Parts: sequence; C-alpha cells; structure tokens
Amino acid sequence: MQKVRGDSSPRIHGELLKLGIDISEATVAKYMPRRRRPPSQTWRTFLANHVDQIVAADFFVVPTATYRLLFVLVILAHERRRVVHVGVTAHPTAAWTVQQLREAFPWDRAPRYLIRDRDHAFDGWTQSAKTMGIEEVLTAPRSPWQNAYAERFIGSIRRECLDHVIVFGVSGLQRLIKGYCAYYEHSRTHLSLKKDAPIPRPIAAPGDGRVMAIPQVGGLHHRYERRAA
Repeated sequence: MQKVRGDSSPRIHGELLKLGIDISEATVAKYMPRRRRPPSQTWRTFLANHVDQIVAADFFVVPTATYRLLFVLVILAHERRRVVHVGVTAHPTAAWTVQQLREAFPWDRAPRYLIRDRDHAFDGWTQSAKTMGIEEVLTAPRSPWQNAYAERFIGSIRRECLDHVIVFGVSGLQRLIKGYCAYYEHSRTHLSLKKDAPIPRPIAAPGDGRVMAIPQVGGLHHRYERRAA
C-alpha cells in the first residue's frame, strides 16, 4: 500500500467500501503504519536550540587574474549572522588553518559548537578544537544545506562583490573581503534579522535631515543615512 501523509484512514476506508470490502474505519486506522519519531532532535531543532552557541566554518575559492586560486576561510556566528573571522591564503596548510581557529577565538571566547564539512583542510582542527572546548559538528557528505548560514554568506559575497571585480593577489583580496564584511555587518539588512543588520542599525527619523548615500565596498554598495544640512 502506498504511504500517505497525515491521517488518511477515512479516505482509505472509503476506497475499500467502493471495492466492496466492508470493514470499519477503526480497523483501517489500526493497521495504518505509524511514523516513528527520530531517536534524537532534528537538525533544524538543534540549530534553533543552540543558535547563540554555534559558529559555522567553510572554505571557498577565488580565481585571480593570473589564473591562480586563492582560498578563503569564513567563520560565521549563527546568532545574528556575524562574521567572526575571515582568512585568505594561497596555501591552506593544516598549520595555517589551525592558526585561523586560534585567532578567531582568543581569550576563552570559544563557542560550544562548530559546524563544518568533511574537507581535509579542517583535519588539523580536531585536537585544537577539543583543547579549546569546542565540539565539532560535521555535516553529512554532499549536504551543503546543513551549513546553510555559511553557504548563504559565501553566495552573497560572490554575487554582491567578487563577481564584479578582478582579483590580483592575496593582499588585494583581503582588503576587498574586509570592506565587504564591514558592509555586511554594519549596513546590509537581512530578512532573517527583521530587516536589520547583524550589528543593529539605528532608525533615523525624517526630522534628522536629508538622506545621504555613503559609498561602500568601493562604490559597489551604499549605506543610506540622514544627516543635517
């Protein structure tokens, strides 16, 4: 019998009556398969319950004008989508990756959970994360949706910044990403944050002055504020 969602016993009972099978609806309900509850909380529930204790990490690649590949490591706090740390390198060695983790969480400010994928570039984090009291949560293979916040940030920086510029080297990319992260945190509004920025922006009243456009990220974006004439 085909599986159906919800309580379908009345409809199935009706179909059986049309086939000349006269049994009670209670009997049909008795033999309907029961959906088993998961043995633990779902992924969505885990993220919601620990949103203020979770950071997410991911790598993405940026090609340069000379066809070299630069690797960018992003560490993002789930609470208010705040960018905790960004590192750029041409050679993502285990030592470099471990150093980025230490720089991201100095002075006992480590989160409880760190979500990452199974990329071998993260292999060096296991011992360091354990020493810092961080519990690593690995996503399932080929399941980027489990690290959706980091993936969404990477998609945003590509569409809104990197797709419109030419990158020449590590230092230039670092400056560019630093400028975008400042815009992302202080100016860019997010639907999931009730149309506020990760670092909340004050609301300017009409009486505060004229609307002024402030260029950001080299003029790719603007922040709008009211200023007295």
